[in-house]
This record gives sequence, structure tokens and C-alpha cells, in this order.
Amino acid sequence: MSESGTPVSPGREPSAGARLVAVGSDERTASTDAAVAHLGARGLDVLVAGPLAGRSADWVQVAREVGRAVAEGRAERAVLFCYTGTGASIAVNKVPGVRGALCVDAETARGARRWNDANVLVLSYRLATETLVREIIDAFLDTPADPAQAATIDQLRELERAARDAEGSSPG
Repeated sequence: MSESGTPVSPGREPSAGARLVAVGSDERTASTDAAVAHLGARGLDVLVAGPLAGRSADWVQVAREVGRAVAEGRAERAVLFCYTGTGASIAVNKVPGVRGALCVDAETARGARRWNDANVLVLSYRLATETLVREIIDAFLDTPADPAQAATIDQLRELERAARDAEGSSPG
């Protein structure tokens, strides 16, 4: 995904007022194609990163691109894939402002949204079938964050700020 993002359909610009979701993976698979198609079928604008955009990239690069799209407000949420999902999950959570959750089922995705206000869904393309990908994405996108958890999410933001401040003041 370039700094402005790569639309799924070349030449197609994001629609005014439409929700925008970034999708990235270090490999193009049936699961990643199912995710992009399903998001489009839901009427969402989709930005793609890495091999989904026709470019070679490893999971760290793709996670950084997708995470930045969310953190910078270019995408409302993101779906990120790698073989197990663990590496991409670790990498995307290094991007300030990202709350990425590795989910293996729809209920975990609902909980990640409800209680953690996750903004990046991470999936394993090794485990997730096309049907499961659609179910998990629907749960992730259709579940609102619980307002009662706002104070807890603020604590996460403060933890992130403190870590950034400590990193900036450390020698080296």
C-alpha cells in the first residue's frame, strides 16, 4: 500500500462517506482473497498492502503499512494476515495507536472489539477457511466497542504513551 493506499480496483478511489478497511498479507491466498471480496460485498472501500497490491513484502512491512493506515486515520480498521498470525500481531502492535487482536473465531473477534476496542483484526491464513474468514470479519466489523470499557482503553493509551516517552529518553 502506498502512502495514499492502493484501491482494490485500480483507478477506483475510495467513496465519499464509505467505511475504509485496509487489508494486508505477506502472501496472497484463498483466505486473503475471500477477505477482500467479502469486505467489498459489504459495501466497504478496501485498501490492500503487500502481495495483495501486487508487491512483494514480508509480514513486518505489511503490518507496518496496515497499522499506519489505521493509526493515521486513512483506514477505520484493518484485517491483517500471516501464516500463523502471531508475527503480524506482534508487528502491528508496535505501531502507536494500534490495538491488534489475533482471532481464531468469531466470538474472540467480538470480544476483541467489545472489551479491547481492537482496530486491527489479525488472522492466520494457515487456519482460517474462507467461511471462517467471513464469519470473523463480520463479528469484528459488526461489534461496537463497549463504552463501559473506555477507562480501560484510556489506560492502554497511557501505557503506550509512557512506553514511547521512556523510549525517547533512553540513551542509545
